[in-house]
Amino acid sequence: MTRLLSGVVLLLLVGAVGVFAPPAGVLAVALLFAAIGATEYAALSGALGAPVSSPVLAVATVAACAATALPALGGLSGPAAGDLALPVVLAILLAYGVGAVRRGQVGADSLARVASPVFGALYVGAPLGAIVAIRAIAGRDPMLLLVIGVIISDTAQYYSGRLFGRRPLAPVLSPKKTIEGAIGGLVVGAIGFAAIAQWWWPPTPLPVRMATGAVIVVLGICGDLSESMIKRAAGVKDSGALIPGHGGVLDRIDAQLFAAPVYYVIIRYLVLPS
Repeated sequence: MTRLLSGVVLLLLVGAVGVFAPPAGVLAVALLFAAIGATEYAALSGALGAPVSSPVLAVATVAACAATALPALGGLSGPAAGDLALPVVLAILLAYGVGAVRRGQVGADSLARVASPVFGALYVGAPLGAIVAIRAIAGRDPMLLLVIGVIISDTAQYYSGRLFGRRPLAPVLSPKKTIEGAIGGLVVGAIGFAAIAQWWWPPTPLPVRMATGAVIVVLGICGDLSESMIKRAAGVKDSGALIPGHGGVLDRIDAQLFAAPVYYVIIRYLVLPS
């Protein structure tokens, strides 16, 4: 019951932001998620023997999110509002890398210690910024379509897996996921995405809509499995405990982290020009 209630509340909050908030409001929420997600990632990285300063990573991740989103908020043909944020990201990560070198610690985990904050800032911050950029350049509906497409796919995967699941998809990473569930999520997710995109996108051929839906599903599954890999390596079930019954922010956005950047490219360069 706790999981259901918190899931409904979370869905309503995210839906309200997506429907009613202007691009600047969506950016504010994305920056909050980026900061929380960064702290969760820092805890996971520390558990894996690559400690990262949580405040430093949070600032870098927020800056990466802003650097990705602000140019779209300022207009793609206008001044690049993200010109300030990007150097902030690079300066923070460079300073962190120099600090790691100055400590003079040498070991098998040396590369992981330097690379982990760079990966974390981009892994969490840039995709959230891409979602804001989609809202800015394409409007509310295409942004919501990404979220809804992932929800449709996740739901189809769950029920397809329960009804037909026999063969594990990635038994080490996620024992409950099955090949049959993934196929069900792919088929239903692609069809559902294409059907909604008929009204929520500019006029776009059906093959493009179907292909985009399939790409989102596949990338969403990869994002889910990738976070599962990190959590299993760290020996934890969830990335955090912020959302009762659902874990942390990373547990809720893992699929979008992989799907959003590619979705943005499709929207920006394939759908909008038509």
